[in-house]
Formats: sequence, C-alpha cells, structure tokens
Amino acid sequence: MTTEAATVIEGRIVRLGDNVNTDVILPGPYLNLTDPEELGKHLLETYDPEIAASVAPGDVLVAGTNFGSGSSREQAVLAIKARGVQAVVAAGFARIFLRNAINLGLPVYECPPAAAAARPGERIAIDPKAGVIRVAGQEFTIPAQPRFLADLMAAGGLVEWTRHRLEERRGEEVQDRR
Repeated sequence: MTTEAATVIEGRIVRLGDNVNTDVILPGPYLNLTDPEELGKHLLETYDPEIAASVAPGDVLVAGTNFGSGSSREQAVLAIKARGVQAVVAAGFARIFLRNAINLGLPVYECPPAAAAARPGERIAIDPKAGVIRVAGQEFTIPAQPRFLADLMAAGGLVEWTRHRLEERRGEEVQDRR
C-alpha cells in the first residue's frame, strides 16, 4: 500500500501550553471507555473546560514542550482523533506519546518556532511532503515526511497499515498459485 502524496493539513489552532500530560488530555476515570466517540467527549476537560468545549473537528492542537508526558495511555491519542483533531504541532513531545500517535495514525509534528508563533483561533497549514508549516504569515521548515510514515498515516496507523500489507501479500500468494 502506497500513497501518492501526503495531504496538506489545514485547520484552526487550539492553543495549549507546556507539559500537557496524558492525565489531562484524557482523565483517568475515562480509561475504561471503549467507544472512541465517548473518549472524545472528555478530551482536555480537566485541562481547561473552555478549551475542551471549543475543540471541533478539523482543528489542530498546538502545544509547547513535553506534550503527552505522563502515563502511556493510548486512549489519549484515541480521544484526540475521535474529537476530529487533524494533527498536533508542538515544541516537543514525550517519546511514548509520539510513538502512540504514530501507531494510531495521528499526525504529529515537532516544530518549536511554529508552536511559538501559533495563536488560538488562527489558521495553520501543514504540508508533510514539502516539510513546511505555515502559521501567522510565516513558513517553518520541518523534516519532509518519509514515504513509510506517509503510508502509515494514510492507512490510519500501524495496525491498519499492517492489515493492508497482509491482505496484499495474501492476494499475491493467490496470484502466485494460479
């Protein structure tokens, strides 16, 4: 499975601060929920109820340093995706959150200057293939997204990418037997 090009992500900025940990991205009492839509309803509610209520499908979260620190809960990433957030741009990510985001197909981009320039409610555009983030009338460079990562994101994460690859191989085996 391959993609022709990574899609440009454009959306409204929801601005968060530094050290936003997984305990406030999705509070502990909701970890037993299995319905993504229900998880999404509780996104950031203990971080700031006003910000939490304002998050809408198509938004892009922009945060400071150490985004996603704390416990290794995949549900935090699932809640972000379920709420319709397209991507997260931050000055820095906690390593385990970064890995969970990639595994679950949530585009994440580390770019300290873009994160610093972003203001709540402004528009942001991210072009992973070109390696550019545009915000506040400025353009910031990020590493161009490798083809493999673009394929993972297009598939919806590691599990879906693997499922597609297995289906392709099964198809190839059937063709070989003919």
